[in-house]
Amino acid sequence: MSMHPRVVIAGTGSGSGKTTVTMGLLAAIGATGDAALPFKAGADMIDPGYHTAAAGRPCRNLDTMLLSRDRLLELFSRSAPGGGLSVIEGVMGLFDGAGAREERGSTAHLAKLLASPVILTVNGKAMGRSAAALVAGFARFDPETEIRGVIFNNLGSERHYLLLKEAVEGDTGIPALGWLPRKDDVALPERRLGLVPAGLRPGTEALPGRLKALVEEHIDVKRVISIARSAPPLPAFEPSIFVAPPAGRAVIAAARDGAFCFPGQDNLDILGHLGAEIKFFSPLEDSDLPAGAAGVFFDGDFPEEFAPRLAENLPMKKALRKAAEAGMPILAGAGGLKLLAERFTDKNGATHAMAGVLPGSSGPSDRLTLGYCAGRLAKTVLAGEEGDTLSGRLFHYSTYDPGGIDDVFSLALERNGALLRDGPARGNVFASFLSLHFGTDLSPAARLIRAAERYGQKK
Repeated sequence: MSMHPRVVIAGTGSGSGKTTVTMGLLAAIGATGDAALPFKAGADMIDPGYHTAAAGRPCRNLDTMLLSRDRLLELFSRSAPGGGLSVIEGVMGLFDGAGAREERGSTAHLAKLLASPVILTVNGKAMGRSAAALVAGFARFDPETEIRGVIFNNLGSERHYLLLKEAVEGDTGIPALGWLPRKDDVALPERRLGLVPAGLRPGTEALPGRLKALVEEHIDVKRVISIARSAPPLPAFEPSIFVAPPAGRAVIAAARDGAFCFPGQDNLDILGHLGAEIKFFSPLEDSDLPAGAAGVFFDGDFPEEFAPRLAENLPMKKALRKAAEAGMPILAGAGGLKLLAERFTDKNGATHAMAGVLPGSSGPSDRLTLGYCAGRLAKTVLAGEEGDTLSGRLFHYSTYDPGGIDDVFSLALERNGALLRDGPARGNVFASFLSLHFGTDLSPAARLIRAAERYGQKK
């Protein structure tokens, strides 16, 4: 039996039902007594919210675009100790990666790095024997990717499932493990950045229970567990993250609430290993930063629906301004950038007063900014020294205008041959639309802790 039982839930493409199936399996496997450990391929910040709700423990990202092989295996191994069963949702279609002929970044690439078996989800609506041709094509496309079973989604009846099962098993030999019926009460609505975040979907609290019941009724959960337990030992790797020495000792206030619901668990774990004591706070509800805080960390974005409530929390905005003016280090992603600016204008044209730590305003854009990129720092800031490179992922429909104070920008990002101005910084504050993974580079996390330790010593 594998010391790290694991299975990748892949799809034929977006919309195949990966997230729904993964949620249901996490809830059903957890009910058997196994610790169901949720993971998501890539840098997606929305799907993990659903998986966290289903598993009752934080979902972690496994991003082969940002992490080296060894660091990906180190993070996975540490987060999936013996005794837990890892369920890893893929991204897009099984073989969709960084380019037309490139597997890097794909679910298949991740499955091979982890030596993990794969279960393929197929949207079987309006499909018959063609499902066998589809599955056969996926199975033969890359023999090194081990597809061990198929789960059908979006079916109208068991009769339809039995037809698909006979076709796929008869023509490919790959077992059909079950199906999920078409039901509106478990549908996951979408919008332009993907799924509606879990915190904004009505009835999210009841969703894991409903999906658990459907999975237990229609999917062979024991066989899924058996496939996961058949995974071979994890490939060997050279650790380099959790062997690094502490950078210092400091209390870091990390934003987490209904608005800031996308903090990367690996980033928090790395901060903790490097010497941070994490104390969570709510920019929506709290009136001040946590006691003893010597630094602030905003990870991820916030849905613009929360802008009015963030604007109404005058004490928190004042606390952030006071902290920044006193020199407290603040490292912020996209959501923090928007909160720290002077104003946020929503899609309806309404303007909301934000914290005013950084000059200018932010708001929505009609243009999607998407992709992995890197850039050099034009000056020394909290995140790095002048000339250092920051790498990460952009994924937003947002703009930031510094109001004519262009020297606030510290980062020039190269994307598709163009340069994007980013990284507004002032004093000990640095914010960016670039989503950082500290597993790529430990230095921004270490610099935040060292700056926070110095700040705490001066108080």
